[in-house]
Amino acid sequence: MNRLIASVVLATAFVVPAWAGSSEASSADSAAADAIRQLGQDMGDAMIALDIEKLDRMFGDDWMTIGLSGSVYTKEMLLRDIKAGKKKLTSFELSPIDVQVFGDVAIAQGGVFETRVIDGKDTDMELVYSDILKKRDGRWPSTTT
Repeated sequence: MNRLIASVVLATAFVVPAWAGSSEASSADSAAADAIRQLGQDMGDAMIALDIEKLDRMFGDDWMTIGLSGSVYTKEMLLRDIKAGKKKLTSFELSPIDVQVFGDVAIAQGGVFETRVIDGKDTDMELVYSDILKKRDGRWPSTTT
């Protein structure tokens, strides 16, 4: 079994708007953070189940990431690779996910240990990530939209 450890480091500089208020999270922010954490679990479950329809609903059409090779990877590419069996997630375990909510934008940071079949070989991967999420049409990304 191959073992790959990757780290995605995102350095972001931004000014927290004055309306972000105190360090205490509102109940709405807390509910949003819980929904975003659940999205991470649901996303992994859908990838294991090869549930393309659910994944298509979860990821915005403008979703993109930077792959391990340093190249841009889009929603279209992700769904195509899952459909073709090129990348198959077989197991995953999420680390605690820190979510900060700033109005209609949230930043989620966490880690995941995954086992994937890549080009026919089991590969263990330990990844860290920062996701930037935007509320759209009054809703956070979810498995039910």
